[in-house]
Amino acid sequence: MSDFYIGLMSGTSADGIDAALVDFSQQQPNVVATHYTPYSQSLRAQILALCQQGENEIQRLGELDVILGREFARAVNELLQAQSFSADDVKAIGSHGQTVRHYPHHPYRFTMQIGDPNTIAAETGITTVADFRRKDIALDGQGAPLVPAFHQHMLSSSQTNRVIANIGGIANITLMPHAYEGPVIGFDTGPGNVLMDAWINTHQKENHDQGGQWGAQGTVHVELLEHLLADDFFKISPPKSTGREHFNLIWLQKHLQKVNKKITPVDVQTTLAELTARSIIAAVNQSLPHGEILICGGGAHNHYLMSRLRELGKPSFTVDSTQKYGIDPDWVEAMAFAWLARQTLNRKPGNLPSVTGAKRAAILGGVYYAI
Repeated sequence: MSDFYIGLMSGTSADGIDAALVDFSQQQPNVVATHYTPYSQSLRAQILALCQQGENEIQRLGELDVILGREFARAVNELLQAQSFSADDVKAIGSHGQTVRHYPHHPYRFTMQIGDPNTIAAETGITTVADFRRKDIALDGQGAPLVPAFHQHMLSSSQTNRVIANIGGIANITLMPHAYEGPVIGFDTGPGNVLMDAWINTHQKENHDQGGQWGAQGTVHVELLEHLLADDFFKISPPKSTGREHFNLIWLQKHLQKVNKKITPVDVQTTLAELTARSIIAAVNQSLPHGEILICGGGAHNHYLMSRLRELGKPSFTVDSTQKYGIDPDWVEAMAFAWLARQTLNRKPGNLPSVTGAKRAAILGGVYYAI
């Protein structure tokens, strides 16, 4: 008997909505169909503006919450229409929402994802599970990353140490020792694509470096790289998480001023790719002696970044994408939030305290019924 859920994901890159229709009726979840809805430039600009402090925030937050709720609902309806599915075929939607603030180290720690689940449920006719992160925060966790529990479910191995590295705007890793030699842990390693995307947008008006072509043309600026890697975030022991609040163009400009040398834009881009690669590999090396690293997220399409990861991983780690095991790297996170919705409706925990630092495992999210 079919067991269909839809996962919705919009990450730190804020470029659009991933929607995945997933069947959980078999031991291994099966992605039945996917749909991507890009954000318009104006909508993306509104999201990014709300990620920083500014005027009239409450009004802008309230309006954008509803706008994104409608966008998420539209993505679901278009996915179902394309597959000739009805709302009655789907048990629930798991919506990550769009993160606009994430302050897990603040005295009043909080995280905020918007995209009104009431609107999603009302406009799709499907029960929606959302707001997954705040229960973990309430239990003294980081609220992120949450996908390691799904990685463990899908990709753990009894034969080899395995690392799943999700390279979205922010990069995070899931470390899975083989043969139950230790707990699954995971944490944010630092910037994934967020700085590269912002830099190329500033200098070439592109949203991302297609295939890493621009970054491949430059030379790593060693002094700048050393300044970037000296950031305190890289010294913090896990559990830890981060976001645009920390790694952004203002942060980069401060480090460029410290170097006080003229660096060509293309060399900065190459250095930012090196920062992402080195921070990921350093985090893996500190945790496991050898194994395989599987990449998912948009970073899997940056050929230059992948080549640097492969080179830096030698000889202890091999580097591939999750496609090696039949899982499209673009849809891992959307699948994960479909799975998290299923966990919630089945009253099962969705977080791993060994990852987030929460006091205990917990059922995550709020349920917004369609009726």
